[in-house]
Amino acid sequence: MKLWRTPFDQTEKATRPAKVLIDKDRCKGCGYCVDFCPKAVLEMSEELNPKGYTLAIVVDESKCLGCGLCEMLCPEFAIYLELSDNES
Repeated sequence: MKLWRTPFDQTEKATRPAKVLIDKDRCKGCGYCVDFCPKAVLEMSEELNPKGYTLAIVVDESKCLGCGLCEMLCPEFAIYLELSDNES
């Protein structure tokens, strides 16, 4: 369906592709990012970091909305997003 008008702030509010990066040395395996991700982009793995904690990993980056919820919830600041600046 083609709309005849678009919101003024559509480019600001539209989701942008994002790359989720996890610092393996900081992650303590709390699972907040996995539990609260709206699109189930992350899950817990069997891999251990140097401190012995299980790590969160990215399962399907293509589903990521770039909302930044995982980044905000991480108590150890182990997750951050790289948003792409591709303007279509």
